[in-house]
Amino acid sequence: MKALVVALILLVQLPIHKAVPAAPVAPLGCDDPESEAAAYAAVNYINSHSHHGYKFALNRIENIRVLPQGPNNNIIFLEVDLLETRCPVLSPTPLENCTVRSFTEHAVEGDCDIKLQKLDGKITVLATKCHSHADSSEDVVQLCPDCPLLTSLNNTEVTTAVTAALSAHNSKATDAYLRLLEIGRAKIQYEPVHVVYVEFAVAATNCSAEEAKENVEACQLLPDDQSNFGFCTASMITRPKEDLQVDCQLYGHQVPTPNTPFFPEYSNLLILVAQGFTNHNLRLSHNNPVASESMSSEVSASMLSAKPVVKRAVAQHDKVPHPVGFVSPPLLCPGRIRHFKI
Repeated sequence: MKALVVALILLVQLPIHKAVPAAPVAPLGCDDPESEAAAYAAVNYINSHSHHGYKFALNRIENIRVLPQGPNNNIIFLEVDLLETRCPVLSPTPLENCTVRSFTEHAVEGDCDIKLQKLDGKITVLATKCHSHADSSEDVVQLCPDCPLLTSLNNTEVTTAVTAALSAHNSKATDAYLRLLEIGRAKIQYEPVHVVYVEFAVAATNCSAEEAKENVEACQLLPDDQSNFGFCTASMITRPKEDLQVDCQLYGHQVPTPNTPFFPEYSNLLILVAQGFTNHNLRLSHNNPVASESMSSEVSASMLSAKPVVKRAVAQHDKVPHPVGFVSPPLLCPGRIRHFKI
């Protein structure tokens, strides 16, 4: 009995071990290497899941938030600014070799909210929400009064130029007959020469250019296991003297992978041209099907849908009056601008 009492006393005196919460994560700056690694992973994911228009490059990390989930397991929320490049989404050119369009080319900016997971050092994109818009015409004209501006993709002059350019190419082609997939960009210069500049995606058909002259209606796009996409640029002068220049390049067949973008059926793409947009909106909202269902979906929904107030407040930081001699503390976000600000 005495031994039992002693045992109970010793048991009561044992320290109680409470669950230790996950250690807080030090705030990340938008230009920290870890932030940039997450941003580049997100941009590659976005480009590989975009089906229209052009690839986008990282311009600035606007904000980052890290939520610890456990040992070596963090959820990362990113807000990034992107800029359109000259590479179509189907181009095999690596993003690092794609040129960002200059401000005077009437640049297009993309804004994206991304949710990622970093587990044991590996970064996985869980969800993205993006949109894009062209810079204002006023901004371009102010810097470059004579630069041509983006115009609607269904503008009559634009569709006429695309039709004429593709016909001109096919009439001289010695290989496959090409069909239009979509119009990518279009600009019109009115003075001193009236010029229509167009860019458009194409695909090879199962007909040669010569066979198409006999029965063009029989020419169909190649099946997926043989598909051959390409891209054309053209300029059509209508006055004072008519002239048409066109250059088309086929990329060759690319072996499909889970991350390879694709175009829908040709007939469906005509809807995009008919709505009067000046650029293909990066209207990408995507949830990774391999993402863990245990991830905080409620937090994800709010973070990816709400417009951040912090982003606007930080942008106004330099406009707040300060007393003489005040030294502004370094801001963790937003990060550096890699190209230019729209």
